[in-house]
Amino acid sequence: MMMMVSLSFTRWVLTTSLLSSAVWASTHIVHEKRDSAPTGFAHLGSAPDDQILSLRINLAMGNQAGLEAALQEASSPTSPTFREWLTKEQVESFAAPTVETVQAVTEWLTSFNITSTPITPAGDWIKFDIPVSTANQLLQAEFSIFNHTESGQTSVRTLAYSIPSDLQAHVKVVHPTTSFNGPLRGRSPITAISAARFTPEFEKRATVNCNATITPACLQTLYSIPTTQVSSSTKSSIGVAAFSGQNANTKDLATFLKDFRPDLPSTTTFTTELFDSATNSQTGSQAGVEANLDIQYTVGLVNGIPAVFEDIGSKTQDGADDGFLDSINDLLAQSSPPLVFSTSYGFDVESDLSLSLTVAYCNAIMQLTSRGVSVTFASGDGGVASTPGVQCTGKPFPPTFPTCPYVTLVGSTENVPEIGAGLTAGGFSNYFPQQSWQADAVNAYIAKLGTTYAGLYNASGRAYPDVSAQGERVEIVVDGSTGLVAGTSCSSPIFSSVIALLNDELLTAGQSPLGFLNPWIYANPQAFNDITSGNNPGCGTQGFSASEGWDPVTGMGSPNYAAMRTAAGL
Repeated sequence: MMMMVSLSFTRWVLTTSLLSSAVWASTHIVHEKRDSAPTGFAHLGSAPDDQILSLRINLAMGNQAGLEAALQEASSPTSPTFREWLTKEQVESFAAPTVETVQAVTEWLTSFNITSTPITPAGDWIKFDIPVSTANQLLQAEFSIFNHTESGQTSVRTLAYSIPSDLQAHVKVVHPTTSFNGPLRGRSPITAISAARFTPEFEKRATVNCNATITPACLQTLYSIPTTQVSSSTKSSIGVAAFSGQNANTKDLATFLKDFRPDLPSTTTFTTELFDSATNSQTGSQAGVEANLDIQYTVGLVNGIPAVFEDIGSKTQDGADDGFLDSINDLLAQSSPPLVFSTSYGFDVESDLSLSLTVAYCNAIMQLTSRGVSVTFASGDGGVASTPGVQCTGKPFPPTFPTCPYVTLVGSTENVPEIGAGLTAGGFSNYFPQQSWQADAVNAYIAKLGTTYAGLYNASGRAYPDVSAQGERVEIVVDGSTGLVAGTSCSSPIFSSVIALLNDELLTAGQSPLGFLNPWIYANPQAFNDITSGNNPGCGTQGFSASEGWDPVTGMGSPNYAAMRTAAGL
């Protein structure tokens, strides 16, 4: 097979300069295509020939099926090798492209005088910089400038691209090409916070009305979260992602701890890792609502477990989709990445990114979870519309981003006793199929739903959220003042902190961390507080309703630390 590919490839290289455009096209196969740019993007014209594009190619893993099987064995509660997570080297051996793949792609690029550089330890992602004119020839594309009308942000994209037929099995996706996105959105806090609700003086509270405001004390009581400071030798760890120039302020964290966790040293802090030209300014006026929320509700709940603030900047002004890839690839390169990693940012809807790019990103997450890392995401704040402002009345419900099955998606609850929060993005993916570990729970809900919303959602798609936690009226500190925020952005770090605390106990007991959570979550419904009230309106509807068991508002429910501890084998 390798000889046949090599000979065919050589003939293609030697004859390219002699071919007419029609014959040239016959040697290529369209790899990705979309009929038009998404709603909200305007075509401004062809990109200048000399504009430099930074392109990446995701190469096919050498043994993806083997990695998937190994992860299934490690994450299935009934497996004899349950929680025997893979090492960094083992994952990279599965993910590394074959010699045939590397040779074929290298020869193709070399024929255009392009030299690529691997950007992941496994070598499954490569990058190179070329002018638009070369990119158009390489990919038989028409790169153009598109404007995201809401933000004014421009990006260079193409509606279709092709690659030689001999490379179809070797190349998973070329990026950026057919994926369109505006600025990354921090989940609801950025829009939900009200300056009028800030108070310049802190009120020391002996008791708190948890229906008026959610604090660490409320969460500790509601979810039975332990309050004892962990050992300084703990092996547990937690990380949060930051994008969009969001800064986590250490002074605000100290104030938060003094006010809401006076039992912890106010000097308890986090480490910062900067990537892609990021900075984490400590100027008070530049403190980020989203970043402060994420840090305050991890550091403020994990009782001294090391916390990492992974700050992803933007090297270019050509879209934010690179950031998600960099976030995961940066962790894959680390020998000891945080054992829980929470992200509270996303794009408007699943289809903003192409299927191929989304799958490639999801496969990177699969590599990380195979190493025993729990990856969580806020599900989004637009109800069944995914994100506030998405226009979908009379249309099918747009899924959120990401719906990757290797991610644990976290929805929101509110009030005590808890009900599902109406802002929670929940539903069914159009990109990923329903997963075996969730089939029984999800199909039971669909059966109860009957014909309601028939045709408006993909009943065979990966269902989400998986779990939930408080996400309304959550109190934080920003630039020295307190305020209330709302959104699944609150829920993801809260739930992630619970996992980090369980990991601390497991590791102390000589056991493995929880790692890829989803199969374990759905196998242990008794470990969660089942939420049976609430709904998530959107798209001109009342949305889905919470009910007994799994539902698209609260997933399997909110944390019950004592029950989760038992389910984890402690």
